[in-house]
Amino acid sequence: MENQTAKLPKGVLHAMIGQKKFSLARYEPSAEISYFVQHYWVVRWDLRTEPPYLQTVLAHPNVNLVFEKGASGIFGVARTTSSHLLKGQGQVFGVKFRPGGFYPFLNAPISKLSGTSTSLEAVFGVATDQLEKEVLSLPNDEQMMKRVEAFLFEHLPKPDLNVARISEIVRMIQADRSVLKVEDAVQLTGMNMRTMQRLFDRYVGVSPKSVIQRYRLHEAAEQIDQGTVRDWLDLSTSLGYYDHSHFIRDFRAIVGVAPNEYRRAQI
Repeated sequence: MENQTAKLPKGVLHAMIGQKKFSLARYEPSAEISYFVQHYWVVRWDLRTEPPYLQTVLAHPNVNLVFEKGASGIFGVARTTSSHLLKGQGQVFGVKFRPGGFYPFLNAPISKLSGTSTSLEAVFGVATDQLEKEVLSLPNDEQMMKRVEAFLFEHLPKPDLNVARISEIVRMIQADRSVLKVEDAVQLTGMNMRTMQRLFDRYVGVSPKSVIQRYRLHEAAEQIDQGTVRDWLDLSTSLGYYDHSHFIRDFRAIVGVAPNEYRRAQI
C-alpha cells in the first residue's frame, strides 16, 4: 500500500490554513482497479479543542465514493465549490474515480450526477449504512482500503475504452497550460469538438470548457494561497485570460468571491 501523503492538492481552497486543520493521505489502487480508480484518500481531523472549521473545495472533474458516518454516498462533480464543516474528531474514506471512470458502474450519463449525489443502494444495490459501518470500524487505512477494493471487485464492470481515452484528455488539459479553450483541446487531441463535448457529458459530467476553467482557477487559487501573486493582470494573462475582468468574473462565479477578497480571507 503506497501512501502518497503530501501537501494538500490543488482545489483545496485556502490550503495553507486547511493543512493545519486536517490531514490527507492518498493511496494507489491495485492494478485491476486502477483502470477505473485514480486513488483512495483518507481525511482525518481532531478539532476537539478548537472551533469548527469550514473547508471549501473547488473539485476536480472526478466522481467520488465517500464513506463518512451518516453522510456516505456517491458524489458527482460539483458545478462550483462545495464546503464541508469539520468539527470535533472524525474521518472520511474516499474513492476518487478517474475522469470517466465511474461511467461503467453507473451506465448512465455522469452529467446526471453533477452537482448532486446518490446512494450506494441506487447504483450497487447494497445497504449504505451497513457498508459504511464495516469500512469506518476498521482500525487502519490499509484495512479500509482492502475492504473497499473487495467491494469494487464484486461490482467491477468490463473495461470501457472511452475511460482511458477521456482520462488522458483530462490529464493533458491539466498538464498543458497552453490549453486555454476547448479549441485548444480539440487541436491537441485531434478529436471532433462535438464528439468531445458529448463524451464529456456522458463520461465526465461537466463540459470540456468547465474542466479547462476549473484547472486554471486551481492554479490561480494555489498561487494566491502561496503568496506569489504580485499583479492580478499578470496572473490572469498567464492563465490565458486576455481580458482581466473576464478572469475576475470567472473566479467570482466559481469560487464565490473576487480574487482580492479571497486573498484577504486568509490573512
